Amino acid sequence: MSATSPLSPPTKMPSSTPVLWLQGLFEILTAAFIRLPIWVLLALPKGTRPRPSWSIGRTLQLRVLNVLFSPPVAVFLKTFSREPDYRVLEQGKGVKGVWVPPVPHLIVGKIKLWAEKAGVESIRIPAYWLEKKGVDLPVNARPSEGEKVLYVLHGGGYARQSAHPNDLIANNPRGILEHTSPTIRRAFMIEYRNSRSPSQPPSSPFPSALLDAIAGYHYLVNQVGFAPENIILEGDSAGGNLSMALVRYLLEYKNTSGLPDVPSALVLISPWSDIYPDPNNRTSTFYTNSGSDFVSGLVQHKGSGVLNFLGPLGPEAAVTNPYISPASLSPSMPPVSFTGYPRTLIISGSTELLLDQIRELHKRMKATAGLDVRYVEFVDAWHDFTLLPNFEPQRSEALKLIGSWIEQ
Repeated sequence: MSATSPLSPPTKMPSSTPVLWLQGLFEILTAAFIRLPIWVLLALPKGTRPRPSWSIGRTLQLRVLNVLFSPPVAVFLKTFSREPDYRVLEQGKGVKGVWVPPVPHLIVGKIKLWAEKAGVESIRIPAYWLEKKGVDLPVNARPSEGEKVLYVLHGGGYARQSAHPNDLIANNPRGILEHTSPTIRRAFMIEYRNSRSPSQPPSSPFPSALLDAIAGYHYLVNQVGFAPENIILEGDSAGGNLSMALVRYLLEYKNTSGLPDVPSALVLISPWSDIYPDPNNRTSTFYTNSGSDFVSGLVQHKGSGVLNFLGPLGPEAAVTNPYISPASLSPSMPPVSFTGYPRTLIISGSTELLLDQIRELHKRMKATAGLDVRYVEFVDAWHDFTLLPNFEPQRSEALKLIGSWIEQ
């Protein structure tokens, strides 16, 4: 296949979304010409900022991000942009991409049954290498003696963002590489399938992304040659959710022929741990922190994206399946075990929507005998704050912490 863009060409606006499209246009125009001056005035006194410690600039940045990440604006912007596409691979200048083959022989047990119900299977997918500054290795170069690697599963709510090195989400592995020793020279990032509405096939519901994560991990171990003890698994937001699911699968079916052992370490940044929190719990940070997190639009529009991800398994899976919601507080959730998980570092921000469920995740992991887990909560930081280069000093502090923890 010739070199092509990793992002599919702009698509026509789906017939089912004209109202959202118009709403998105309206929100952009009103934000630019009406709300922005009001935001500036309200940000002048510290007492009217979401957090008194925030600067005017950070307060305005949050307001702008709230608009850009709202579902109506996202629908509007999709008509003028390119979306991630797991069916194409870029091999351009500075981009090192590879095709990862499917692993149907490794898909067994419950995951196989769920995949059959969802009508999905293990397929060929793209993956990209990201290297430390100054490093230039051949694609798929075998590891040098003692070399470690980051295996990255990106965030985006299982609905957006890409593993491509030019995507915003690459700021996380790029930042981690900057703060690690020369033993970690590169990161491997899988372009797993995002979920879409069934009206926009391919919809790729759960467990599509997990099948792709399994294929990528198998490829990294059995074709590139990294031993599991030299792999650090890193995931942010939905990528953190997917990372935990991958480890769970490796542990549950570790006796399956050809399935690698678990990685040596797990780094979770703002991990999405409860896919669908109790909508009636108004004391949850999913609501109380809605004014201080850039993904607050999910409070108003959380339902459709979650249902797209759950697919034929339905809403019940969000409160009964530990692969999907390992920190769910629903009485319907059976006991969730983290026995056998590798040592884990969890990073969060004190102003993010997911704070309650991240704390609950840490509580459950900490209660697991023999599990080395560390949790660090950064004051006045929002969801996935390590993505933004100007979110200082918290971003640099978090990346340095991750780097030193990995090197322990």
